[in-house]
Amino acid sequence: MSETMAEARATATPQPRQYDVVVVGGGLGGLYALHRLRALGLAVRVFEAGSGVGGTWFWNRYPGARCDVESMEYSYSFSDDLQQEWTWPERYGTQPEILRYINHVADRFDLRRDIELNTRVTAALFDAETNRWTLTTDKGETISARFCVMASGNLSTPRVPDFKGLERFQGKWYHSGLWPHEGVDFSGLCVAVIGTGSSGVQMIPLIAAQADHLTVFQRTANFSLPARNAPLDPEKERRHKEQYQQRRRAALDTPFGIAGHPAPTQSALETTKQERQRAYEAKWAEGGSISFLYSYTDLLVNQAANDTASEFIRQKIRGIVRSPTVAEILAPKDHPIGTKRLCLDTNYYETYNRNNVSLVDVKDDPITEITTTGLRTRDGEHGPFDAIVFATGFDAMTGALREIDIRVRGGGVLADEWQGGPQTYLGLMMAGFPNMFVVTGPGSPSVKTQMILAIEQHTDWIADCLQHLRAHGYRRIEADRQAQDDWVRHVNDVADSTLYPLANSWYVGANIPGKPRVFMPYVGGFSGYKRKCDAVASNGYEGFLLSR
Repeated sequence: MSETMAEARATATPQPRQYDVVVVGGGLGGLYALHRLRALGLAVRVFEAGSGVGGTWFWNRYPGARCDVESMEYSYSFSDDLQQEWTWPERYGTQPEILRYINHVADRFDLRRDIELNTRVTAALFDAETNRWTLTTDKGETISARFCVMASGNLSTPRVPDFKGLERFQGKWYHSGLWPHEGVDFSGLCVAVIGTGSSGVQMIPLIAAQADHLTVFQRTANFSLPARNAPLDPEKERRHKEQYQQRRRAALDTPFGIAGHPAPTQSALETTKQERQRAYEAKWAEGGSISFLYSYTDLLVNQAANDTASEFIRQKIRGIVRSPTVAEILAPKDHPIGTKRLCLDTNYYETYNRNNVSLVDVKDDPITEITTTGLRTRDGEHGPFDAIVFATGFDAMTGALREIDIRVRGGGVLADEWQGGPQTYLGLMMAGFPNMFVVTGPGSPSVKTQMILAIEQHTDWIADCLQHLRAHGYRRIEADRQAQDDWVRHVNDVADSTLYPLANSWYVGANIPGKPRVFMPYVGGFSGYKRKCDAVASNGYEGFLLSR
């Protein structure tokens, strides 16, 4: 009888599916990890919460969503056939076009057969006796894997402010990172947009052109440069493709992972005011953020040098916006240019000259609550609004990992380990969490580089590491605690040698109430970081603990 009952229990409790590697996230990082690791003969499975692949480009469908890195650069380099065959229609890729590209990659390399959509990983537990991770999904299923690759993204956890009264708002509200797939028609509506970061800057001109009236609630003025977007010139595309492999190699030796921008040779303070004006005017006319920051050697490390660039942009704003009062609200004065992510726009500042656009400075007049028909600030009522759009950003770099209950049986819990801020070695692994890799994690260049290049560099490093473990009979790898502490200190020392810490940016989690203020990306430059990673691997994975 007892044997029959045991058999029944075994039948009722299916054993977890087993893989060599589980990849969490089906965006650009997850897709390349699947392609690269599957080619090693490993059994790999990707779990993606969305109903389609694409990651941030699947979710962020707001009006005007567009990449701020030129499309010929913001693409995979692992297949020359792919980069030669694909044609980008514009200088900067739109969200729909980038998503079409990602879906093409998934189909072209037969990736979909190893991807499970509509499946969110909610927990991951490591067992030191078996050296395996057990992952739990929101469907209640468990999956077992020798290794975990967290490709959950840097900007994948939308932050909706916890405004009092939001639940009683009688209109509709939207978040830029959770945009309805069918789109939103704002024609004839009175709309409020809260937030003027990259998403807000991109969507505001388009919503203003459609809505009856738009009120923008600005929390922080941000620097924005003209994108100068245009259809991609066929001759420029032809030349770029002829030089693709050389350009990709050259990008590896640059701070931002983007080729084609000659390194500056002068300090801004070594030139005359007239020379600086000409240089900045040329960069303004050219468009793009990297080009502008490459005007001089010291814009991100010397306050006086940065002041020259910051004031140039403020004067541009004052020259574009007709109302002096509105122009001063829009002109950033609380952070050096480049220390927050630079926005790229098309007619953003010009939009404030429209008769149907109003601007509210909620830094001086903060929002206190949302009412049934609008918003209430400290000094008054605003509305009525038919719709509210939150362009309030993300719990960047750590949010997606902290949403998963990651722990080691009898050991640490990631949420506890990161209470004071993220701790990683090279942004690749965390001490105390064996066999778990992170793609472009905190402590790596990630968001301060061309992201696809950073993704490929990390994934190639992880693939080479797994090959090394297999070739030498190792079953386990984890970051050494001292190596991790030294790296975290180095990341912060490098940041402190620049102007970056002077800004309350999402680089330090300033947009999330209660989040520890720790500078998260590595700003020592992609080229130097890659050399460090290569040296670590060449020295037998120095700073990692390998065991059989």
